This record gives sequence, structure tokens and C-alpha cells, in this order.
Amino acid sequence: MITETGKVVALNGDRVWVQTIRTSACETCSARNGCGQRALAGVSGGRANQVLVSNSLNAGIGDEVTVAIEESALLGASLLVYALPLVLMVVGAVSGHQLSGGQDAAAMVGAAVAMAAGFVVARRVGSSPGRNYEPRLVNVRQSSVDSCV
Repeated sequence: MITETGKVVALNGDRVWVQTIRTSACETCSARNGCGQRALAGVSGGRANQVLVSNSLNAGIGDEVTVAIEESALLGASLLVYALPLVLMVVGAVSGHQLSGGQDAAAMVGAAVAMAAGFVVARRVGSSPGRNYEPRLVNVRQSSVDSCV
């Protein structure tokens, strides 16, 4: 399970916005000097990310929380969003080229149509109720200071 610590910054019905800064994983990783994620975090200046998660543990604004996602869910979502449209784009380009008798324009149209279809399929499959690609709260540490303004 991949975890990240963050702070609840807003409530949205039965969900909360959690703000995280992606530095804790980089500090403990053995590949930190050669990792692209660390390079991206360096370019962004360690900017905060916000994620909307279900408030299953009744967290409040200002609470420090731990957000987690299963490795298999992250891998599955990555394959669905990146690999499926790419594979379909290649299949569409080859099909368009073959069906048109070698026309490049048909290959480009086939690639574009197939890639768009891949994104549509990824969106439908990813939003189906049986799939759980969302992170979830696993721990809440109540804020020690009341946030009365």
C-alpha cells in the first residue's frame, strides 16, 4: 500500500480535500537520485497536491490524515489511462494504413479515432462502481488547535 500524509483543507459533503506535499516518499526511496518523480518534485518546488477522498473516518478541517492507495489499483489505473489509448492508437494507425492501401492520412485518422476510443473506454471502465481506483483515509490525527476564526 502506498501512503502519504496530508492535512484536511476543506470539506465537500461526505468527502474531504487533503493537501499533501510529495517529499516523504522521495526521502526514503533507494532510487531517489535517479528517479524522474524526484526531478519533477524539484522542478515544482515541492508544491502541494490536493486530492478528494471519501471522509470515512470523520476527519475535520486541520486534521492530519494518512491517505493510502493499493499498488495494484495504482498500476491498474495507470495501465487503463496510459497503455490502453496508446495500444489502440497503434492498432488504429496500422489498421487505417492497411485498409486504405498505404495512405498516410488514413493511418493518422485511424490513430486519432482509436486513441479517442481508448480514452472513452478508459473513462467508462474507470468510473464503473466495481473499480476502486480512489485513495482512502487510513488514519486521522485530530488537530490540537481549534480553528475558530
